[in-house]
Amino acid sequence: MWLEILLASVLGFIIYWFISRDREEILPFEDGWWGPGVKTITREDESIRPFKVETSDEEINDLHQRIDKFRLTPPLEDSRFHYGFNSNYLKKILSYWRNEFDWRKQVEFLNKYPHFKTKIEGLDIHFIHVKPPQLPSGRTPKTLLMVHGWPGSFYEFYKIIPLLTDPKSHGLSDEHIFEVICPSIPGYGFSEASYKKGFNTVACARIFYKLMLRLGFQKFYIQGGDWGSLICTNMAQLVPRHVKGLHLNMAFVARNLSNLTLLLGQRFAGFLGFTERDVELMFPWKDKIFYNITRESGYLHIQATKPDTVGCALNDSPVGLAAYILEKFSTWTNSEFRNLEDGGLERKFSLNDLLTNIMLYWTTKTIVSSQRFYKENLGQGMNQKHERMKVFVPTGFAAFPCEILHVPEKWLKSKFPKLISYSYMAAGGHFAAFEEPKLLAQDIRKFVTLVEQQ
Repeated sequence: MWLEILLASVLGFIIYWFISRDREEILPFEDGWWGPGVKTITREDESIRPFKVETSDEEINDLHQRIDKFRLTPPLEDSRFHYGFNSNYLKKILSYWRNEFDWRKQVEFLNKYPHFKTKIEGLDIHFIHVKPPQLPSGRTPKTLLMVHGWPGSFYEFYKIIPLLTDPKSHGLSDEHIFEVICPSIPGYGFSEASYKKGFNTVACARIFYKLMLRLGFQKFYIQGGDWGSLICTNMAQLVPRHVKGLHLNMAFVARNLSNLTLLLGQRFAGFLGFTERDVELMFPWKDKIFYNITRESGYLHIQATKPDTVGCALNDSPVGLAAYILEKFSTWTNSEFRNLEDGGLERKFSLNDLLTNIMLYWTTKTIVSSQRFYKENLGQGMNQKHERMKVFVPTGFAAFPCEILHVPEKWLKSKFPKLISYSYMAAGGHFAAFEEPKLLAQDIRKFVTLVEQQ
């Protein structure tokens, strides 16, 4: 009898597994209020207001005074970027920031695209909305929402936007012309921070979906990396019928049991579904995954537990803020840059671009609220409903070779059953749109072509 019960149980489990493994679930669409105090009974103001980035002599003078008073700690001999940001190279950054960087000029450049704000769930949401400068007769643009992460900002997309909205002027085909919306995550840059605990990627995805509806878009494409990839993934789980396609350059598949296959080593890579390129990017796994993640994840533990403590220092010191953030733009762009005296920062970025991103944290005083996003998402452990759910919208993935963790196509398909495009990118790391805008734009266009051929 016990054998019959056991066999019946095993058979039942197998049947359940086959039936449920690709069962399409939708993340519950709730509501929220993240503004101060209790939600008012009056209807929220849904107007969309033009916004302009501004600065002042007082703001710039305060920055210069704080830079002038910075106390430098000499680096250890031959330490390069192994101990964090090398203070010898930091001197060059500070000299440029203090004496050559023109924040007023950068403010003018930031305002080259139209900025707006609107209230959603009690928070003022900032976004840029860029329409094509010209459209061929009879054509309508494709709508694309692009979401940044930490420690980035909407500014990461300034180089890729013209490739998407005006491709022909930049040597690309005009087969796909996009209308691009880039919001700031609440608590980042010019978007108001939550006043309440619990504001996570799902809440952000819901707010950005409401933003798209308010702008008049019922169906659209979405793209993201870092936190933006999870926010966009959550949006696809919340409102799949409104998402035409999901394109990512980073993916969270932490609960995927396929990660255990790393322990079997590259000897069985082909049998386990890894390509030769996967093997190059992941093995030896102790060096390219375990040690690399260990080196680069200290900040994550701090921000997922007690973000306000380190935030006090970073919010008070522009130099400390710059060192903390720019270190990520070094080793997340290429882990080998830690072996260089200058961290390789100027190999992919200009100092103007790097410091403009820093200023978007400094002038808005949002480093603390941006770090809290880690605690809200990771502080309770990675055991939220969306992490166990699959995504059933057409998905494309750009695998940049210097991303912190390479995600093979085999792993992605278990989370994204409708993965229709997977690309091994020729170059680039974590900040894809900032580093390699043309490569990313081309992959987005390739993905959209595949979606529309279905």
